[in-house]
Amino acid sequence: MPLMDVRYAEGSLDDTMKTKLAGLLTDVLIRMEGGANTPGGRAFAWVFFSAFATRDWWIGGQTDATYVSPPGKFLVRITIPEGYMNTAHKNEVHAWVVAAIAEGTGLGGSCDSILTVIEEVTEGNWGCAGHPISLESIAATVGQNGGPRVAWSRRYFEAKARARDGAEYPTDTGGLLPSLTQAG
Repeated sequence: MPLMDVRYAEGSLDDTMKTKLAGLLTDVLIRMEGGANTPGGRAFAWVFFSAFATRDWWIGGQTDATYVSPPGKFLVRITIPEGYMNTAHKNEVHAWVVAAIAEGTGLGGSCDSILTVIEEVTEGNWGCAGHPISLESIAATVGQNGGPRVAWSRRYFEAKARARDGAEYPTDTGGLLPSLTQAG
């Protein structure tokens, strides 16, 4: 369930640009999901836009464009489930987001002022309709039950389970796929 929170300087995006950018960033989210262009995959592709007043966004101690390059000030927080991406895939996502913003704004530029932050939510901490949802259930919902990414995630959580067992962590601390827990 990847989410994108796009923070931008007030006045730098009009409704037409936001509509185009929302489509491009949704495509990035679908691509992040391994091409899960299914109803389930699209239902998990959330994009938020938050405008900040220029007077509230400081870069280099300035609120103007002194340290800002085209297309302007952007901070994109991408929230993903833990164990969802390896380093190479995260690097791709950073590049895809910047390319989408450059295309969506039509402003191009060096994009030095577009920051992307990928945040991982510990397994068991996603919830929907009042219930936790796991990476396994997300994969099933979007139609991505198999393949190398799912296998990589599985290996990640198996290694995490071995480390936790070796450290004698309590079994109810969460953070593991349901299929790897005694209660799962």
